[in-house]
Amino acid sequence: MLVEDQVLLREGLAGLFRDAGHEVAGSLGDTAGLTGLVAAQQPDVVLLDIRLPPTYTDEGTRAAAEIKTAHPATGVLLLSQHVQTAHTVDLVAQGGFGYLLKDRVLDVAGFLAAVDRVANGGSALDPYVVGQLLHRNETRRGLAQLTEREHDVLRLIAQGLTNAGVAKRLFLSERTVEAHVRRLLTKLDIADSDDSHRRVLAVLTYLRADARPGT
Repeated sequence: MLVEDQVLLREGLAGLFRDAGHEVAGSLGDTAGLTGLVAAQQPDVVLLDIRLPPTYTDEGTRAAAEIKTAHPATGVLLLSQHVQTAHTVDLVAQGGFGYLLKDRVLDVAGFLAAVDRVANGGSALDPYVVGQLLHRNETRRGLAQLTEREHDVLRLIAQGLTNAGVAKRLFLSERTVEAHVRRLLTKLDIADSDDSHRRVLAVLTYLRADARPGT
């Protein structure tokens, strides 16, 4: 399901998904009636622009929160032209959530892979967004303990990459990446858990404390 006020982009996204063999359950220009439509159509994933009518501020983010509250299993992917982190931290913690800058759509294969990941309960955070958030919080005590390599691993796992994906990106072995992950989770005081989003919480632990409206 697509929620985007720019008609050309909305239609372009719809065409992209149909060409890839996906069904578009709905295509909207604002959030009016969105939660009811989601309940009726039960889409695997909802893509929302963050800034939508009528105020073009945080309509998309608020709608995303409503959808995740009413339908936790539904994936939600926010799209934005700018980094806007207010109100998104709790959404990321739930899983089945993504936040990408709109220019990521140009990498069609990567974009579709991110949408699939979110639809299946995973995470997809834009590398630039993650970088901005980590830079803003890098002086915090927990993150200050991480080595440069552990920072690299943290940025990549926050984007939703598996250990194998991190290893390939950094030209390391999976065993080495596993060791880095264990150490950084210990330094960030992230308790042992079977939660598949535990690694994303390594980022969220320190973002939540500083997330403020307008940031």
